[in-house]
Amino acid sequence: MTKAGSRGGSLRDKLDGNELDLSLGDLNEVPVKELAALPKATILDLSCNKLTTLPSDFCGLTHLVKLDLSKNKLQQLPADFGRLVNLQHLDLLNNRLVTLPVSFAQLKSLKWLDLKDNPLDPALAKVAGDCLDEKQCKQCANKVLQHMKAVQADQEREKQRRLEVEREAEKKREAKQRAKEAQERELRKREKAEEKERRRKEYDALKAAKREQEKKPKKETNQAPKSKSGSRPRKPPPRKHTRSWAMLKLLLLLLVCVAGGLVACRLTELRQQPLCTSVNALYDNAIQGLRSHEILQWVLQADSQQ
Repeated sequence: MTKAGSRGGSLRDKLDGNELDLSLGDLNEVPVKELAALPKATILDLSCNKLTTLPSDFCGLTHLVKLDLSKNKLQQLPADFGRLVNLQHLDLLNNRLVTLPVSFAQLKSLKWLDLKDNPLDPALAKVAGDCLDEKQCKQCANKVLQHMKAVQADQEREKQRRLEVEREAEKKREAKQRAKEAQERELRKREKAEEKERRRKEYDALKAAKREQEKKPKKETNQAPKSKSGSRPRKPPPRKHTRSWAMLKLLLLLLVCVAGGLVACRLTELRQQPLCTSVNALYDNAIQGLRSHEILQWVLQADSQQ
């Protein structure tokens, strides 16, 4: 790799006033650090070398006023080439440039430009023209600057348009996200309300069950004295007692009938009838038999005294 100064001493030795000639040096790399140390070298000739690219820090040589890069193999210029704001004369003849960086539009001091013998983009080639004399090269500088300003403006507008599209897309995403969050909040709110209602119903059901449970012992307590006090209907007596009671009633009915028949046979005109005669005879015999007992005699005597 060949650098300036490797064959003929330091760059300072080659400085002639404000002009530094590094042409025909078979350079394939620009000695940027050494050039930066020579701010007086406002005119730099790097023509007829083997340069294919320029380092980005080359654009820091803002003291350059005239720059000759003709007859190299440059395929492109650094993106921030426009930092060379003091550059007035630029020779790019016979390189391999197709386009220029957009920052080229910032070279407001540029008065002279030669872009001949480069495979330029047709639109840029048409703007640059032939640059066959001083006048045409000045026109080339002016037209190319205007063209690059227009390109820069177009790119800026396109950038703004993309930013607007991105902002709109971001707004839509944010709106969609907000809508989604609002929907999720509403869903959580509804679920919370449903859960609260469910828990309330469970609580009410538990309270109701508890009240019912508390009422049951009271009912049993209130019902127990009733069974003791006899307010509830008594159970029917056993069948044995019912049968005895029926026999007793039948016997009483029989006695009433006998007594009624006896009264009818002794006090009415029926006593002359044969049946009543037999009944009266039985009654008299029964009375005589009873009088034979002392107790009955006493009872009958007391009754007769009364």
